[in-house]
Amino acid sequence: MPEGYCVKERKKVEIKDAQQITMKNGRPAIQGTCPDCGTKIFKIGKMS
Repeated sequence: MPEGYCVKERKKVEIKDAQQITMKNGRPAIQGTCPDCGTKIFKIGKMS
């Protein structure tokens, strides 16, 4: 599971329901939700 930063909780968490997406400029990114509070998490980079 990829990790991201939850802005609402101010800590690093594992991204729930992570999806690999491509931004408008062609760069890869990961999008999902925080498992604790449900806030959207967005992280630039590929899933490893």
